[in-house]
Amino acid sequence: MGIVLNQSFKNTVITYIGFGIGAINTLYLYPIFLGSTFYGLTNYITSSANVIMPLFAIGMQNTLVKFYSQYKTEEEKSQFLSFTVLFPILLIIPLLLLGLCFYDEILFFLSKKNAIVKSYVWLIPFIGLTMAYFEIFYAWARVHMHSVFGNFIKEIGLRLFSLFLLIAVYYNVLSVEGFVYATAALYLLAFLVTMFYAFSVQKPHFQLTKPQNTKDVLVYSFYIILSGSVANLLLDGDKMILNQYMIIDNIAFYSVATYIALVISVPSRAMHQIVYPITAKLMHENKHDELNQLYKKTSINLQIVGGFVMLCIFVNIDQLYELVPKEYSGGIPVVFMIGLSKYFDLILGNNNAIIFNTKYYRMVLYLGLMLVVLTVVLNMIFIPIFGIFGSAFATLLSITLYSLAKLLFVVKKLHLYPFTKQTIHSILLTFALFLVFYFWEFPFFQLISIALKSILVTILYVYLNYKFKISPDINNVIDTILKKIGIKI
Repeated sequence: MGIVLNQSFKNTVITYIGFGIGAINTLYLYPIFLGSTFYGLTNYITSSANVIMPLFAIGMQNTLVKFYSQYKTEEEKSQFLSFTVLFPILLIIPLLLLGLCFYDEILFFLSKKNAIVKSYVWLIPFIGLTMAYFEIFYAWARVHMHSVFGNFIKEIGLRLFSLFLLIAVYYNVLSVEGFVYATAALYLLAFLVTMFYAFSVQKPHFQLTKPQNTKDVLVYSFYIILSGSVANLLLDGDKMILNQYMIIDNIAFYSVATYIALVISVPSRAMHQIVYPITAKLMHENKHDELNQLYKKTSINLQIVGGFVMLCIFVNIDQLYELVPKEYSGGIPVVFMIGLSKYFDLILGNNNAIIFNTKYYRMVLYLGLMLVVLTVVLNMIFIPIFGIFGSAFATLLSITLYSLAKLLFVVKKLHLYPFTKQTIHSILLTFALFLVFYFWEFPFFQLISIALKSILVTILYVYLNYKFKISPDINNVIDTILKKIGIKI
């Protein structure tokens, strides 16, 4: 776990800094500087781009990670890298041509409820394309164990420059309409910077040759397209559906709530950047015991860190929403529902990495497609009745069922088990502290109250987890820190 903890720690710090910047943008700058209409519009465009991104990438970002370690010579590796970069173009071109042929029909469908969308629809495939190649070149760096820089660009770079653009809007240097186009330019810049970084890690030698196992690569990539589409639809599909039933301002309200809840999944996102290639290597070498140990460690470590984040959010949620405009306050139940779904997914550890590197991944993807259909149907049923609350409930139900199905599949087919008795202890500890602190309010300004409550939660949470020895890895980290500063517990 040395390199995992090292790069995961760096990625976690980077990602939380990025989420901190994003929190400033999401909770204050977007609602105040852009207004709910253009905030909703910007979020709708980027969410829609994220949904179609797997089609443009053709799953090559995951395929690269899975197969790269299987090639023995530098020549074979070079051929494979070339293939992963050049092959997606063969699908991108016909997709774009198809979009041009049916542009008017697509335009009418997407803008029939919100006419403002019409002028910006073309930005969706543009951003989707830049996202796809960003992920491919990020994977290029990751297979060489360079996961930190790409994570920095993705988590901090994009949000920091968005902050600068929002300030430019405030000072009338940039119009709100111009902000939408500038956001698209940011994604292009992120892709280009990451591409040149990947080239510095491994100099490219592009060649029009197929790898020896092309059939296996293409079959895997096809199913990863389905997998990526499933994951992104579960993440952002609800915002696309909201655009079809409600005025676009509601996407802004929903986005604030989901952004707050998504902070819970940050530890998982950070650790997976480096755990994924290690999981692929262990499975390729048939090291079942080591893989099972890694599975348990990632599960409990993510549960502790993610549980702490969720606890801090839930006990402070009322004060947090007092900082945003009142029309956003209806999103509090959304935070709880989306947050719980992310927590359950998070405690599954490197479950996804395991599934995507087995011969059984196809059945799970078929199940995922069924759940996407369920998500769409549930959203279509609940949004007209309950609005954004209905969309959150549909998402909670769908993600929970999908996560549970993947867990059962890994347990039954691979005989790998993520949970231990510490899993139950961690859940009980987190729930007990929630009951203690949620109803305890300080009579101070919101930020001061949030800070004081968070400090108390942190002290108790860390101390109790340490004393009950929930995670040996985390206890070792704490022991190292305490030893350096000369404190004994």
